[in-house]
Amino acid sequence: MTDAHTTDVHATTDAHATDRDDIRLVVLDMAGTTVADGGLVEQAFAAAAAELGVEPGSADHAGKLAYVRATMGESKISVFRHLFGAEGAAQRANTAFERAYGELVDGGLVAPVPGAREAVEEMQADGRTVVLTTGFARVTQDAILDALGWRDLVPLTLCPADAGGRGRPYPDMVLEAFLRTRAADGVRQVAVVGDTSYDVLSGVRAGAGLVAGVRTGAHGDEEFRGAGATHVLDSVAALPALLRPAPCVSDRGSGPQEAEPFRQDRVTR
Repeated sequence: MTDAHTTDVHATTDAHATDRDDIRLVVLDMAGTTVADGGLVEQAFAAAAAELGVEPGSADHAGKLAYVRATMGESKISVFRHLFGAEGAAQRANTAFERAYGELVDGGLVAPVPGAREAVEEMQADGRTVVLTTGFARVTQDAILDALGWRDLVPLTLCPADAGGRGRPYPDMVLEAFLRTRAADGVRQVAVVGDTSYDVLSGVRAGAGLVAGVRTGAHGDEEFRGAGATHVLDSVAALPALLRPAPCVSDRGSGPQEAEPFRQDRVTR
């Protein structure tokens, strides 16, 4: 399906290609994909930079901010390790960042991307399992979920620490979702969707059957194509329709598509 809102980046002829309606597990990013935060990452970075003595308006500050923008979607502690080197400094910066971001979230400065909650609910009603992932720490992820009233929206949420500590662009969170939910028979039945090239790359590395970039966040079509996206969407709101069979496709009947949705208590803090 290709229209004004959805772009098929490439048509695959791989014998192992997955039909879009065969997707059983959908792994969605949060900030920029399902959650609109209005640039809070940059505001929180200013607090982290100040904690480490980086002078606002300096060339050093500008260079570090440019790196933060370029690496949107990557695990934040990994970003700070690159920027500040020593582990102690990186941890200080990360703590200041998470504290500042959490305060901004508590101040009511996050909102759902239009249609995001409805899209998640539609996909779950279609029998698919949806998992939300983030590059933030668990405390920040929980603050966002609480602010939006999303604690019970999906059966599982993951941050880098839940998958051994490595965030994007590694495939670990996608594979963790695959292993924990047991919603799919193989990784080709997994869809990964996010607003950055790091989201896309994590899905490609995990072997996901559908990897889509969305135009509601940090990166655009060129970055998505470069990272290997199979699709580019205007918004996550377009995803349920993409995953449904075209009207001309005959009914496949019951079977694996009717798998019982996964439910599990929250991951251990």
